[in-house]
Amino acid sequence: MFYYISGGLALLDANTAVIDAGGVGYRLTISQTTHDALPRPAQPMPQARLFTHMAVREDAVELFGFATNEELSAFKLLISVSGVGPKAAMAILSLLTPEKFALAVCSEDTRTLSKASGVGAKTAARIVLELKDKLLRESKEESTTAAALETIKPGTSTNRLTEAQDALIVLGYTRAEALGALRTIDTSGMELEDIIRTALKKLMK
Repeated sequence: MFYYISGGLALLDANTAVIDAGGVGYRLTISQTTHDALPRPAQPMPQARLFTHMAVREDAVELFGFATNEELSAFKLLISVSGVGPKAAMAILSLLTPEKFALAVCSEDTRTLSKASGVGAKTAARIVLELKDKLLRESKEESTTAAALETIKPGTSTNRLTEAQDALIVLGYTRAEALGALRTIDTSGMELEDIIRTALKKLMK
């Protein structure tokens, strides 16, 4: 229903933001990551924009707000996993930035995922299994992709570039977009997380 809500930031606490848009105060549940990205309420109210997801249950309607589209995409992926609800998804995104979440999934780092409040080892394993499968299904020919990645820049392992590409796909980009961004980066000597962050900056321009 809402793509984003933009207006004055009237209230901000640990997991809630209220945005005054057209005289209406919209209460949004937020992660710690989004909380840290928002300005502090003041007079006059600072402007803020949050991308939104609306969850409708029998007993309530709740709006979730995200500072970036990448975090919203990660949230939608998480709640698509069986047994993972909005509360667990927000706990993971409070612990991990979208980049670090993508990295944990692609590297099958269930230990990091299970550090989030309310997320056990079994749930973390299910997240990796189901999201990893989605990435693999999007790949028509892994061998062709690997060959294309090898042409990007010398000095970077194909495995690391493949992981970076998969992480970008987790964040909502197509395989072609991810590959296009990676082709423009001199990845020699860069760590995986730095490659992902640099590619994201190029994709967001």
